[in-house]
Amino acid sequence: MTVREIVKRFTFIEILQGMSLTLRRLFSKAVTIQYPKERRPIAPGFRGQHALAKNKEGQAKCVGCGLCAAICPSQCIHITRAKGQVEKYEIDILRCIFCGFCVEACPYGAVVLTENYEYSEYYKERLYMTKEKLLSTWDKHMPGNKGDEYFKRFWCPMSADFETPPGQAVFKGKKQ
Repeated sequence: MTVREIVKRFTFIEILQGMSLTLRRLFSKAVTIQYPKERRPIAPGFRGQHALAKNKEGQAKCVGCGLCAAICPSQCIHITRAKGQVEKYEIDILRCIFCGFCVEACPYGAVVLTENYEYSEYYKERLYMTKEKLLSTWDKHMPGNKGDEYFKRFWCPMSADFETPPGQAVFKGKKQ
């Protein structure tokens, strides 16, 4: 046993360091929140529960082209068409990885990821989203112009996004 270990053992330095840390944290603000009474603000563009978008007449925008199902890496989207109409549109939420490829691939802006993250269930079958559930999710979480604003801000590339930022070094002779 070294002298250093003997000093540590009899002076309780480590215990005093631990007690000082405890006292400092006792009077600082807590980092936890009292959920569900308190809620954290949702980040812009959050990828939550799926929904099928509706047009201004209240009809589903989806035409059943199947691009969302084709690009989905987890293969959780199933679409059935009959007589030129979308008969079934189903998403298995438990398989989804929320990558957002379905939203990017849709040429009609028919699939969205809403800000809702509170949709836990006791039964697995309830998390299998049908067309009716997806349309009601749109009504519940994207009222008014919120859906248009969602696509404008997060899923439509703006021409300003592809411009050269001010102060960026450019090749000599390049015209802006």
